[in-house]
Amino acid sequence: MKKINKMKMGAATVFVALISFSGCQKMTRPALGDYTSDVPVEITTPLRFFVPFEGTDPVSRFNMADDISKNPAFVTSLTTVDGGVSGKALQGADGAAVKYLNANDIKSATSLTIAFWVKRALNSRTEFYFGLTGDSKDYWAESAMFMLVERGSLTAATVKLYLDDKWFEFPDGNQMNAPLLDGNWHHMTIVYNEATSLMKWYFDGAPIAAPASATTQLTGPLRLKSAGAMILGGFNKHAGMSGLQDSWISSFAGNMDQFRMYNTALTDSEVLALYNSRQ
Repeated sequence: MKKINKMKMGAATVFVALISFSGCQKMTRPALGDYTSDVPVEITTPLRFFVPFEGTDPVSRFNMADDISKNPAFVTSLTTVDGGVSGKALQGADGAAVKYLNANDIKSATSLTIAFWVKRALNSRTEFYFGLTGDSKDYWAESAMFMLVERGSLTAATVKLYLDDKWFEFPDGNQMNAPLLDGNWHHMTIVYNEATSLMKWYFDGAPIAAPASATTQLTGPLRLKSAGAMILGGFNKHAGMSGLQDSWISSFAGNMDQFRMYNTALTDSEVLALYNSRQ
């Protein structure tokens, strides 16, 4: 009987030791972290969606998690690489994109700021940089938002934004006179202010002057209620979603870093601060 009691005590000691050891281990993610949480995240700042691409997990989708909700991305062939603006950056590729089930509560935004860093060499294809899908994904005009660069030179680029059922080609059909495609890191910011119904574009922290004839097609608050999945580095089809399959629709094959979306219109000084701090 004493021998049996000793064996029981020894087993209990090992069991407690195992519990203590497992409780002290540093976990890179929860055991069930492969799934996006459906629990709403309470966000207390204007920054509503932020992907810094700074994760150190061996699984790429966790390296690309949204920093606000901590929800991972849905991605297969894309990776992060060293040499970003701040640490690592997304390495884009042909036919691939990063997908998030949503951009948190950005669909409720009535004003909007989108800020991100990109590095892309001169090319002649039409590349989609990001997109926010709509309820229906079978036609591009049913997206809530997307941005593409159609063509360019070393000193200018044709940048197009689709937002809230309106097209914006920077601005009034003119090219953006900035070296977006010169192979260096550049900071881009797009701001829509519901109070003024004006949209402003920024390049490397400075507002880009629009032609005197430039007009805005949006009036008052944005209406993004139908917004669905968030896509970085491509369009719907590059993230495995239904939608147009046209061959001219290419994914972004450069580098992207520090992608941010705010539910407010940042000021000139706030945009400049993002650029100066490499954020």
